[in-house]
Amino acid sequence: MPSRALLAGALGACALALAACGNTLQDEPIGSKPLESVLVESRFPVYWAGLKFAGLPISGVSIDPSEAVSIRYGDCATGGQYICVTPISIVTSPDNSFVPGGAGATPAPRTRGVAVSSSRGGRTLALATGRVVVSVYGKTALLAREALATIAPLNETGQPLEALPAPLPDTGFNRMPLPGQVPPGVGVPRGPA
Repeated sequence: MPSRALLAGALGACALALAACGNTLQDEPIGSKPLESVLVESRFPVYWAGLKFAGLPISGVSIDPSEAVSIRYGDCATGGQYICVTPISIVTSPDNSFVPGGAGATPAPRTRGVAVSSSRGGRTLALATGRVVVSVYGKTALLAREALATIAPLNETGQPLEALPAPLPDTGFNRMPLPGQVPPGVGVPRGPA
C-alpha cells in the first residue's frame, strides 16, 4: 500500500506543477492590462487594428513606464512567459522625438500620407503621426504592412485606411521625467516644455 500512496502523491505533485504553468499558449502575457484601462490611462491617441486582426484576437495589452501602449495580437510565435513575441504587435509611444529603428532603419514608401521607416526586412515599421510614434512589429513584412494600412486610434476619432495626421513638432517628452522617477506627492507638469 505505501507504493499506492507514494504514486498518488507524485501524481498530485505533477498535477499541481502543471497547473502552475497556467496558460501554456501565453494568451495573456505577464503584465497584461484590460483594453479599457488604455481608454482611461492614456493621454494621447493609441493606435490599434481592431479587436481582431488577420483572424488574430488581442492577446495582451500593456502600458510601460514611459506610458507607451503595446497591443499584441495572437498567441506567442516565439518565447514564453517572460518574453512573448506575437505575430503582430502595435506600440504607440507618446515620445514623438524618437522614431525607433536606429542605423538599420531605411525609408519605406509613405503610408497614408506620412513617412515610414523600415527595419528587420520590413517586419518592423515605424511612423510619426500627430504627437505620437506608432511602431508595428510583424512576424512577416506582409503582416506588418497590412497592420500599418489598417491602424486607427482606439481612444480618438479616426478610421482605418484614411490619411493619418501629419507629425507635430517635437513634444519635448524626452525632457520630462517618467512617472516612476517622480517622488510621491511631487507634481510635474506633462506636456511641451
